[in-house]
Amino acid sequence: MGGVRTSGDLVGRMQLNKKMRLNEAKQYVADKLRVSVSDLTDEVAMRGLREDLNISTVYMGYDAPARGIEAKYRIADILGIDINSVQRFKNIVSSKK
Repeated sequence: MGGVRTSGDLVGRMQLNKKMRLNEAKQYVADKLRVSVSDLTDEVAMRGLREDLNISTVYMGYDAPARGIEAKYRIADILGIDINSVQRFKNIVSSKK
């Protein structure tokens, strides 16, 4: 599905995180992003959507708003899942308060 170029990373997360089968994961991600399943593999449509949702793209320049953990925060929120690195970061931040 193209990873960050399209939605392969998001679909893969759902397969691993929620133990979904491929078609179920695609449908879940499409519903959460409010696009059709066929749009998930459209590189142009997904680049625009990923930029709008601020969840990282392949061609991130210095002005790219979300990178790394920030993008993962947004992905976890949009998909309604827990991502280990995000949870660990939250624990570190909350323990320092």
